[in-house]
Amino acid sequence: MKKHLARTTALLLFAGMMAGTSSCTTAESAQEGKHPENIIFLIGDGMGLSEVSATLYYGDGPSQFYRFNNIGMIRTSSATHKVTDSAASGTAMSSGYKTYNGAIGMDTTQTPRPHITDVVSALGWSTGVVATASITHATPASFYGNVVMRNMEEDIAAQLPGSEIDFFAGGGIGYFNARADGQDLFPVLAGKGFTVDTTALAAPGTLDPEKKYGFLLAGGGMPPMPAGRGDFLPRATALAIEHLSGNADGFFLMVEGSQIDWAGHANDNEYMITEMNDFNATVKVALDFAEKDGHTLVVVCADHETGGFSLSAAHDENGMDNYAEIEPTYATGGHSATLIPVFAYGPGSAKFRGIYENTEIFHKMAAAAKAGQ
Repeated sequence: MKKHLARTTALLLFAGMMAGTSSCTTAESAQEGKHPENIIFLIGDGMGLSEVSATLYYGDGPSQFYRFNNIGMIRTSSATHKVTDSAASGTAMSSGYKTYNGAIGMDTTQTPRPHITDVVSALGWSTGVVATASITHATPASFYGNVVMRNMEEDIAAQLPGSEIDFFAGGGIGYFNARADGQDLFPVLAGKGFTVDTTALAAPGTLDPEKKYGFLLAGGGMPPMPAGRGDFLPRATALAIEHLSGNADGFFLMVEGSQIDWAGHANDNEYMITEMNDFNATVKVALDFAEKDGHTLVVVCADHETGGFSLSAAHDENGMDNYAEIEPTYATGGHSATLIPVFAYGPGSAKFRGIYENTEIFHKMAAAAKAGQ
């Protein structure tokens, strides 16, 4: 049975975070040789190196990616395709198994595989998933679901109540109460101890650490940033951290900036840049907590790159390159096979250096979690 003992000091430090960005170097040096008691895994769906670079040029403040000292690269190809989809890559990072495009929590033989959330739950940790897509979408689903094809979102929703997840926030109401089978899953969630809100995120400091919570705030995906989503992702992340860190045994939280991918598919610069700035703000929430807490590993990467996004030189009226200005451009409306950067901070972060397969993300996180036991 999971213990929910308040880590008072960490929560007070988190609540009193400074608004500005500070260097993590000194704090991280003090954590060398330690093992993480918590892991926050942030996935910018579709986020390649150029998307990360956009936060340096278009951000409202300093890019949070400057705060990482341990950086690696992953190869994202699936077991069946050189270019992966989110389901296969999410499954690789969540379970350690390469699989076919479209699979959620299944290997190539369609055998269900345990998730990192199952691994850490066995250690007594609490777990959570947050996304700006529906909570049943490919990436968040890869951290609790097992289905042969990602479009089986009603089946994925039906698996959530019995999973190891203790906190979730995102969209997807329709997959729970407007289903083809006529079933209403909200009573099922309540029977598993969840309090579910479909109107708004709870205010900080109002959640009972002994309970499980779900926030479903859109029928499908959450609104895009240009359409007024606001600060849902950083606020939901902060709320999840506040709640899950009430477990003295530890916690694992996966946060997805889902719509970076959607902006890449649309080749939409405003959409891309606002989604990246939102994700950048969310990374700040995680890093600020980890810096104050001193026991938290933060890992940031993507499942793949989308759009072939590039920060190209602009062109003047004569069609000549203007190296003083940037004009974002795209190579495709789909995914690409480019290597993806991995950023890590905190205890165990040095293990994420190098170039390796995306399956190693699971193995590195699992080994880090088990090392402290």
